Amino acid sequence: MNPTRIARLACAALAAAAAGAAFAQGGYPSKPVRLVVPSSAGGGTDIVARIIAPELSKRLGQQVVIDNRPGAGTMIGIEVAAKSPPDGYTLLMGLSTLAINSALYKKVPYDPVRDFAPITVAVTSASILVVHPSLPVKTLKELISFARARPGQLNYASAGIGTYPQMTYELFLSMAKLKMVHIPYKGTAPAMIDMLAGQVATMAATVLTGLPHIRTGRLRPLGITSAKRNAVVPDIPTVAEGGLPGYESVQWYAVLAPAQTPRNIIAKLHTELVQVLHSPEIKKRFAADAAETVGNTPEEFARHIRSELDKWEKVAREAGIQPE
Repeated sequence: MNPTRIARLACAALAAAAAGAAFAQGGYPSKPVRLVVPSSAGGGTDIVARIIAPELSKRLGQQVVIDNRPGAGTMIGIEVAAKSPPDGYTLLMGLSTLAINSALYKKVPYDPVRDFAPITVAVTSASILVVHPSLPVKTLKELISFARARPGQLNYASAGIGTYPQMTYELFLSMAKLKMVHIPYKGTAPAMIDMLAGQVATMAATVLTGLPHIRTGRLRPLGITSAKRNAVVPDIPTVAEGGLPGYESVQWYAVLAPAQTPRNIIAKLHTELVQVLHSPEIKKRFAADAAETVGNTPEEFARHIRSELDKWEKVAREAGIQPE
């Protein structure tokens, strides 16, 4: 090939690369961004996404469109996001089941580490270990002693097999070395109905669903599952304070992109998301529901995903939960 032609081709290639880089840095986003929510409208993940999306739209200069893709324990929506083009125009509003599913199912259609580029944890929300007032315990230590003297005689409710509430309670049982009977329900609402009726002894209730009944005395709180006390319910000690040092279980909601999304796009999305999460209005709105904004780095979030995988695999193993 003619040396002059080679030089021209090389210059053209360099120019194209430079133009592509300039577009990726300065031109993104040039169209609406889809935010996949792997659950139905009205659920916790959807609520978090719909609070964040309008503010993120303003900062990006393009609309962030919510795309609800529920089903299969959130795996359908997560898979949709994982298999989308890594161009920054499809994001995932992920949650704790991103890691929990790997401990519960033999065939998960995504790899939570390999298939995603973490951006940031947006919000965390704790639960409260509660008991029915008919149970003769007033502290977590008393519950542990009471249950230990009656192995397998107490039951606990959850929103279903493999859900965050079940895994939260199983973590408690594992660390306290207790045996209880799990009563799974098809959602939080029916579980709460039987809990209030005294059909089940205890459960891990979200602050949002449990607090109204705690305030009326229909449920007795024993410990909040976060690492520190919550400002909305400052009088409720943490589970760690109540007798299980190191205990922590919070539902997290986070934004991720498909793997191989350009790093400069990830950096831009991270910067804008953190600005949204740190705005006083957004922090106040989440705080009203006893949720805490986070906004950590992609690297910190990546480490968190790996630690969550290890944690829930251990909990499932010790609880005798066989992957389906």
